[in-house]
Amino acid sequence: MAAASKDDRKIVADNRKARFNYEIVETVEAGIALTGTEVKSLRTGKATIGESYAGPSGNELFLFNAYIPEYLQANRFNHEPKRPRRLLLHARQISKMIGAVQRDGFTIVPLRVYFNDRGRAKVELALARGKNAADKRETVKKREWEREKGRLLRDKG
Repeated sequence: MAAASKDDRKIVADNRKARFNYEIVETVEAGIALTGTEVKSLRTGKATIGESYAGPSGNELFLFNAYIPEYLQANRFNHEPKRPRRLLLHARQISKMIGAVQRDGFTIVPLRVYFNDRGRAKVELALARGKNAADKRETVKKREWEREKGRLLRDKG
């Protein structure tokens, strides 16, 4: 079976600030346990994960503070917009991530929520270490130099 390409994904929510605020060490794809109204609401593309994070609760990982708005047509059967959502990973992956958080001081940050080619809701998680102000300035400086270098090369032809 071929690996899923970027074209097969329908990105629902993107955490663009994560790569600026954190140094990404490793990424993992995880499923999310959702209710029916949450899936329908995700398909409208209005979810936000900018301030969300993943953390352990017992022997499981949960996605906290992710905002999936209520589905308007669901009336009384609706879901709570910011409820903790269980992440579906293999037990070995969960223990590895929990260990990295507890031992090494990493943070588990969601990078994006998307639907894969089979229509399943997935979240891309990253084991990350927080950047300090100097690291952030270095990232900005590097990005600006890459832009300037591209302009110079394009102008010289």
